Amino acid sequence: MDAKTETLIPAQQLARENPLRVPNESAEYRAARTALLAEEIELRRHIERVAAQRRALPPGAPVTGDYRFLGEEGEVDLAGLFQDKPTLVAYSYMFGPQRERPCPMCTAMLGAWEGNAADIGQRVSLVVIARSPLEKLLAWKRERGWKNLRLYQDLTGAYSRDYFAMPTDGADDSALNVFTRRDGTVRHFWSGEMGDGTADPGQDPRGAPDPTPLWTVLDMTPEGRGRDWYPSLNYA
Repeated sequence: MDAKTETLIPAQQLARENPLRVPNESAEYRAARTALLAEEIELRRHIERVAAQRRALPPGAPVTGDYRFLGEEGEVDLAGLFQDKPTLVAYSYMFGPQRERPCPMCTAMLGAWEGNAADIGQRVSLVVIARSPLEKLLAWKRERGWKNLRLYQDLTGAYSRDYFAMPTDGADDSALNVFTRRDGTVRHFWSGEMGDGTADPGQDPRGAPDPTPLWTVLDMTPEGRGRDWYPSLNYA
């Protein structure tokens, strides 16, 4: 049933009726936890409302650029990245030719995505695009032990320029784009548009929901994300 027409039980009521109790918890803790649970329920509902609003976007701009990519199966255009799926999720990896090694933050996220890439691939086509030569990308893929992520070189840089992965200074930036293919027409569907300009004070720029599971786990801890820590490519 559509959440817009369904009458939902108030979050505060669901929280009060929650039977879970932790051994030896105090009344003060339970009161605070019940209030937090109500907020968590509201957050879940808000996430669903945002996702429904995203799904209801009108048709996006048609893709007209001549974009060329090189992957393990050879050279393809943007339509070729879809394979047999109607939807394409494309992540632009900060691993341009000027970098010896890629962005640690991107790598942390993609390492987590690797574990679910085969599952995601049952419903949509998931690809990772970077501007470094394919040989360099595949060598890195082997070093990380990635098996399921599909890596592609942006052969001309045109895709990276048009879809927010290459600033005017020629450096590289991360970008997340979703495309659709319906009735033979490839269209842009959605891009992550939250960045420095939309970040709140004291926070790193991030989307909502955050696509990196690392932060979801840390958000559940008393230490939180912190402001002085950054993922590393190697913890040896």
